Amino acid sequence: MRICGALALSLLIMPPAWAGDAQVCFTPGEDCTGMLVTELATARREVLVQAYGFTNPAIAQALSDARRRQVTICGTGGSPGPNHSFGVRAAGSVAAGMARDDRPRRQACRLHRGYSSRWLYRSRGQRHWASLENFASQRIAIGEKFYRDNDRLLEGGIWAEVVIAHNDIDQDAYAFYVEDLRPVQLSRFDFATYGEAKKAFTRDEWMDVVLRSVGLEPGKLSKRVKLHFIARLAPLVEPNFNFIELGPRGTGKSYFFSEFSPYSTLISGGQATKSVLFYNNARHKIGLVGFWDTVAFDEVGGIKVKDPDTIQIMKDYMANGRFSRGAEVIADASMAFVGNIDMSVEQIVNSTEYDLFQPLPEQFDLAVMDRFACYLPGWEMPKNSSAFLTERFGLITDFLAEAFHHQLKHSNRYEEVSKRLKLGSTVEGRDEKGIKKTLCAMLKILHPADSPTNEEFDEYAAYAVECRRRVKEQMNKRKPDDEFARIDLSFFDKDGIEFVVRCPESVGASATLEPARRRLRSKDGEPDATAPSAATPKPVEAFSPPPLDVPAPAETRALTEQHYTIAYGDTGYSYDTIFGPYLFGAKAVLVEDPYIRMPHQIANFVRFCETVVKVAATVRTITLVTSYDEQTDMAGLHDKLGELKQSLLEYDVTLEIELNDKLHDREVRLDNGWTIKIGRGLDFYQKPEGWYAVGATDLGLRRCLETKVDVFRAPSVKV
Repeated sequence: MRICGALALSLLIMPPAWAGDAQVCFTPGEDCTGMLVTELATARREVLVQAYGFTNPAIAQALSDARRRQVTICGTGGSPGPNHSFGVRAAGSVAAGMARDDRPRRQACRLHRGYSSRWLYRSRGQRHWASLENFASQRIAIGEKFYRDNDRLLEGGIWAEVVIAHNDIDQDAYAFYVEDLRPVQLSRFDFATYGEAKKAFTRDEWMDVVLRSVGLEPGKLSKRVKLHFIARLAPLVEPNFNFIELGPRGTGKSYFFSEFSPYSTLISGGQATKSVLFYNNARHKIGLVGFWDTVAFDEVGGIKVKDPDTIQIMKDYMANGRFSRGAEVIADASMAFVGNIDMSVEQIVNSTEYDLFQPLPEQFDLAVMDRFACYLPGWEMPKNSSAFLTERFGLITDFLAEAFHHQLKHSNRYEEVSKRLKLGSTVEGRDEKGIKKTLCAMLKILHPADSPTNEEFDEYAAYAVECRRRVKEQMNKRKPDDEFARIDLSFFDKDGIEFVVRCPESVGASATLEPARRRLRSKDGEPDATAPSAATPKPVEAFSPPPLDVPAPAETRALTEQHYTIAYGDTGYSYDTIFGPYLFGAKAVLVEDPYIRMPHQIANFVRFCETVVKVAATVRTITLVTSYDEQTDMAGLHDKLGELKQSLLEYDVTLEIELNDKLHDREVRLDNGWTIKIGRGLDFYQKPEGWYAVGATDLGLRRCLETKVDVFRAPSVKV
């Protein structure tokens, strides 16, 4: 357990209910610290504090000085006052009890002389020892009861008021111990109680509760703007959710990610590096995506990306939540990009030169844009104003942030959405994934433990389709051909009626809906009349072609039966090269391999499934038939394959598992007629020389064991 020596709080001081107009200050850009210190210096009777944490010694000192002047300092959690929904209760001892960076030895000496001290620290559990960054001793004993009573001590830590005392027994291996610990934030969260309590509210009532909890008065907002504010919260509740909002300044775009949740971090401009964001190879430490639920980029247009590898890793991570930098890393953090549009939206949508992605840095190419699930129209959001702030009750933001964090880590609504949602034929692979993830987020926020009615679900579906269409319209405008021309995304309502959803800003804007194309020219220099255009889009399949980094479609090459031997020590044989060319057009895959039971064998099967997902967007079912023996860890096998099954659902692929203790032969059968038989099954790779050696993660570079491979086509195959 680690106890940090400064409590990271944000402080909001409000006047009493009978006072005049409140002063509002926004960061960054304004001197909020100076304003607060000035107001505290002039306080004469009472200061009401609503705070999540303190990191500013100037504010803490100003509160301490006010107390010495006999000014009453107390939290607003127990007395009436405006904006109860902001922050959590902060004790009046916060200012005087905050440990300072400049006096750790003085604190330790004071304890040694027999005093006990009370400070506010952030505590993080690790065994039965603690260390304080702002304290001289790095070995402080802590009792087991604190872990038992505060689960969060073992899950990243909580903010707490800690009493530390000196140990007078010389024979003990420690000089100080934690005498008492009182959390000032939630030490445990009961999602079942949260979900059950929500059932007492209608959908509209609950939406109002959520909005008041972030400080907004829903009665002053239209239904559409309410949905916009709910969508802003989506990256906090749905893992690996790629969100973008561009609009005018002063609409609070970055507030939601910097102040609302302690599980979100905001990067304000500057240079984005792969070491900071993803993985530091020198220190062998994961970056921001491994520590936060949401990584948000403020003023995205000002981000400098000098290393092209950063963008490539970002593409991989935004696509599937994983990346490889010497080690394969899987993380849940969502990515949010917010920035400003300096031109009129009406002018942009009617312009042939500009699009609504104009503020993005030039390194953000179409591949990055295509990974956005939701483009929130920031130009429809109201400007920050005290007129929109609520004076009514809502949930404590700390509590609501815990609910969102719990759902991001432990709740998956993808299967429910997939069963209820039917999309039109123009919706392609990434469109479908983005729409469904937006719907999942809506359900988690507005229906945490229940299901929406058909009318409510259709409303969410229309909104999710619109947010994805806005992304696709801008890509279609940028692309010189018709790759993204299928912009008329649609869904079917509860009655089976198909609705084509449109973006309000682009209705009637031909420059966006039917952008001009550069015509192909024939050899004689005349325009080719057969060249496709946006007005007459070429028919395409319901799913996008595979990405450029996978083999070209098998239809462009002649596939033949093959029979060859992989020699011992050979390299260059991966699942992509062996299976990839034959997967195109398949809808069902049957894998018969009796040895998918050990951890490395299960990992091989995961890599095989990744090949299927990358190469064959048409596959909907993977069936694994495997065996077991008395040494097989059946519980571990069930857990690992269950996790894989759940993750495949996000790609609309169902994994079916069958056990057959008589199974011996190994083969992979595809319903397009092809069968691939490998003598050793999927487990034909040698163990790498080390897990940080070349070939540890890229199977194409891994040495192989000797085995035979037979690829043949049967007249008809039923999988």
